Amino acid sequence: MEATVRPLGAPLAAEASPAAAVPWHVAAVLFASTCVVAGITWDISWHSTIGRDSFWNPAHVTEYVGGLVAGLSCGWVALRATFAGTPADRARLIRFWGFHGPLGGWICIWGTFAMLTSAPFDNWWHNAYGLDVQILSPPHTVLALGILAIQFGALVMALAWQNNATGHDARPAALLSAYAFGIMLLMAAIMGTEHFFRSFMHSSDFYRSAALVFPVFLAAALRSTTLRWPATTVAAVYTLGRLLAVWILPLFPATPRLGPIYQDITHMVPPDFPLLVLVPAIALDLLFRRTPPRRSDWINAVVLGLVFLGIFLAVQWPFADFLMSPSARNRFFATTNFPYFLPKTTRSYHYLFVARDPDRAAFLRGLGLAALFAVLSTRLGLAWGAWMRAVRR
Repeated sequence: MEATVRPLGAPLAAEASPAAAVPWHVAAVLFASTCVVAGITWDISWHSTIGRDSFWNPAHVTEYVGGLVAGLSCGWVALRATFAGTPADRARLIRFWGFHGPLGGWICIWGTFAMLTSAPFDNWWHNAYGLDVQILSPPHTVLALGILAIQFGALVMALAWQNNATGHDARPAALLSAYAFGIMLLMAAIMGTEHFFRSFMHSSDFYRSAALVFPVFLAAALRSTTLRWPATTVAAVYTLGRLLAVWILPLFPATPRLGPIYQDITHMVPPDFPLLVLVPAIALDLLFRRTPPRRSDWINAVVLGLVFLGIFLAVQWPFADFLMSPSARNRFFATTNFPYFLPKTTRSYHYLFVARDPDRAAFLRGLGLAALFAVLSTRLGLAWGAWMRAVRR
């Protein structure tokens, strides 16, 4: 862009400030993104602890407050730019249906509509069919797509600010961009919960799932953010977000309200302990920093993807053994987090690994596929990050 162009993140009629200041609409959509993933985490715990007692429970309210904040703040930005902005302001925005707004804002608005559409659909679904037998039921799928749209829109807005930022704004813009990536990664991990149970951690399909989900976000952050430790920061946001849920939720008393009740539950049931993606993320940062500038992205993808999978396998496999041991059955690691509807007779099976590979040859073939998935996921992340690095509006 030309040097005279004001960054999108700046207020429409503001002058440059010597101190870094987060644009209010970027702060609003990041707050919304955080709200919806916190609400989803709380909602899953609510279903595991209490059951579905009311649509208007606090977890649902948190989700939809986040959705409304994203939609209303981005709608206001579009209305203000359309009716009160200058022609130069509007020229730097995306025109849609006669209105002008930032690209991330339009994505957030679509996400809000998807979330609001899912609300009555989800209420009807539960009234008709009772509890969900899986996380991604049809209404939850619509809800998840809306949430991911809000999170992606927040990421686009943060990166647009970063890509236009200079001086004092550069570092906070990069930090918030990495934070937005981390929140998206946290949401993606929640959507993949059914593939990440600790009973599966000695099976090849666990590592195939991890190879699909995690490298794409880490690689995109490597390519798009200007931080020195982008992948580490993204993995740290995921890890801290999950740890806060593991440690805070059990502080609140709660009892089941929907039968049949098999577990003696007195407090909110937390999610599983986070996966150890922070360790390979550190290695990716160190490796990417030493990458020759003209090396093909396919070669980068092969190197980074295989390094991610190799280190993740090396740390998660023995950690899985620890999680299955009596030493992990405490508040810190939360491996006694059984939902109220799990029969007590099956509890012992959740401390055993499920043999999902029939033999060693099948396991090795599965790991080979995991390696391929890690490379492809990394390559997709590098391409995505390159596109995000060019976002200005």
